[in-house]
Amino acid sequence: MLLSDIAAKLGIEYSGNGDCDICTVATLKNAGKGTISFLANPKYKYQLDECNASAVIVHPNILHEISASHVNSYQGRSYLLSENPYLVYAKVSQLLYSVDNKSAQISPQAIVHQSCEMGENCHIASGAVIGKKCVVGDGVSIGSGVVVGEGTTIGTGSKIFANVTIYHECNIGSNCLIHSGAVVGSDGFGFALDKGEWVKIQQVGKVIIGDNVEIGANTTIDRGAIDDTVIENGVKLDNQIQVAHNVRIGKNTAIAGGTAIAGSSTIGAGCTIAGMVGITGHLSICDNVHITAQSLVTKSIEKPGAYSSSFAADHDKSWKKKLGRFNRLESLFARVKKLEKLG
Repeated sequence: MLLSDIAAKLGIEYSGNGDCDICTVATLKNAGKGTISFLANPKYKYQLDECNASAVIVHPNILHEISASHVNSYQGRSYLLSENPYLVYAKVSQLLYSVDNKSAQISPQAIVHQSCEMGENCHIASGAVIGKKCVVGDGVSIGSGVVVGEGTTIGTGSKIFANVTIYHECNIGSNCLIHSGAVVGSDGFGFALDKGEWVKIQQVGKVIIGDNVEIGANTTIDRGAIDDTVIENGVKLDNQIQVAHNVRIGKNTAIAGGTAIAGSSTIGAGCTIAGMVGITGHLSICDNVHITAQSLVTKSIEKPGAYSSSFAADHDKSWKKKLGRFNRLESLFARVKKLEKLG
């Protein structure tokens, strides 16, 4: 794709040779002819010195600095200009690597119940099973080994990759991506104790997933115990996340891998939750909260901002020394209180 065509499609300006052909994206360090790279963080500007990309996405201020430097390696290169180079990189990646649209067909090796409502231009791969009274929207792609339970709805343009399991009566929105191994709508973890034995509580809620949601590989989303589990529009879930029953995740929140969210918790809109975070049950997190990796959230968060509770890695000897001091805090506290009384 010509650089000028990319600029036109994205509605941004370029500098240099608009006729250079861009085939793929690459990092500044590994770029070559026919590639486009990006400079999102100015501290990596030094990598432009030896970058061989045909074009680089940069902030206009960076281009101004480059033009003033008169460095030869900068001059023969083309540039896409944006206030947000990282966002433009994301959009360019979509232009160059569009999702493979399968031919519209239902494989003879797929099992689709006769009561299903199938939209137009759907692709159903071999080994897929779609249960009774399901509704599948136009342009949906369902991979091999996918199981869709009775009464489930899948919205227009969604793509379900191989070996996903979607239980009964779940609602999947439009333009969603659900990656292999994900399970949507399994029973929540609900039991009542009766004389030392556990009695299962039937999970009768649903899972409701909005539009433009992406669910990573091997992520599990439990159905509600009574009320529904809800994933709102634009949410992005990484791999191997556990979402328990009755959880609600607000629109455009992004959650990294290994995070576990206990039942009946509510996460607001626009939040970012890093990897391996634990969120206990029956609490609320307001909009626009960032939680750093391996933090444990045990109470509701009512104000936007960044929150942490984990320890960073340290040298083993240093860590053990600090741990020893930590274990003596209680006795040190008692000594200080005693000294305060004497004073």
